Amino acid sequence: MTSSRADAASSPPSESEGSEGLPPGKLARPLDAGLYLVATPIGNARDITLRALDVLKMADIVACEDTRTTGKLLAIHGVRASLLPYHDHNAERQRPLLLERLKKGETVALVSDAGTPLVSDPGFKLVKEAIAAGHRVFPVPGASAMLAALSVAGLPTDRFAFLGFPPPKAAARRRWLGEAAAFPGTLIFYESPQRLAESLADAAAALGDRPAAVARELTKLFEETRRERLSALAAHYAEAGPPKGEVAVVVGPPEEKAASADDLDAMLKDALARGLGVKDAAAEAALRLGVARKEAYSRALALAKEE
Repeated sequence: MTSSRADAASSPPSESEGSEGLPPGKLARPLDAGLYLVATPIGNARDITLRALDVLKMADIVACEDTRTTGKLLAIHGVRASLLPYHDHNAERQRPLLLERLKKGETVALVSDAGTPLVSDPGFKLVKEAIAAGHRVFPVPGASAMLAALSVAGLPTDRFAFLGFPPPKAAARRRWLGEAAAFPGTLIFYESPQRLAESLADAAAALGDRPAAVARELTKLFEETRRERLSALAAHYAEAGPPKGEVAVVVGPPEEKAASADDLDAMLKDALARGLGVKDAAAEAALRLGVARKEAYSRALALAKEE
C-alpha cells in the first residue's frame, strides 16, 4: 500500500484531526489494514495506552499468547475483541491463517502476555513474513520490563544491550555471559527465579564483580529492586531462596582499572621501540591508559635514557 492515505496513517494524528481526548474506540479514522504490534502492561493493568485500547477494540482479530490472560486484561478495560491463540507451540499452524487475513485487507493485532511483542516473546517470524508479503506493520508502543528495569537500576543508560534469557545449563550460561563481557555498556537479561542465584554467581565469574540490580514484580504490589554487587546479590538469593515473580537483571558496564606502573612501562617501551620520540610515546601512552601526560613523559624520558 503506497497511497497518500496509507502514508498519512503511518504518522501520529495531528491536533487538527481531533484524536486527543477521545475515549477508547473513538478514533478519528478507522484503522488501516496491517499488523499492529501492541504493548500490554507488565503488571499494573492501568499501564496500557489509550491507543492500544483503540487498536485492540477495532482490530479484526487479536493474536495473543494466552486468550485467558488477554481476555482478563480486555475485560478490565471493557474492551471486546475476537481472540486467537498465537504462541510458540502453535505458531507454525496459526501464522498462515493470520497472513491470509492480512492478505484480505484485515487488521491484525499481536500482543504478548505482558510487555512489548517480540521482546523475548513470539512474533518475529510473523512480522518477518508479513513484511515479506508487503503488508504494513505498525508499532503500538508501551510497557517493557526491560526498559522499566533499566530505568530504576541506577546504572548507566546511555548504552545498553538486552540479552534475553540465558541458557539453563551452567556451562552454556557462563559461555553466553562471557561473550557479552567486553560490551562497553549496561547489560540486561531475564532469568527464572529458580536459577537466579546461580546465574548471578556465574555473571560475577564471567563479567567480574560489577554493580548490578535485580528488579522483580515491576509495577505490581510487591515490586522490589535490589541493588548491590553481583556477588552480594548471588549470596543473598542463595540464602533467601528463589524470589517470587518475574525477574530482570541489570548489570553495569565494565569498570575501568587504573593502569599499573608495569602497564605504563610496557606501552612506553613498545612506542619507543617503534621509533616514536619521548614526547609522542608519552602522549600515546597517556591517551590509551588514561594516565597524566606529565607522569607518562617523565617515565618515557627515564626509559629512553636507559636504552
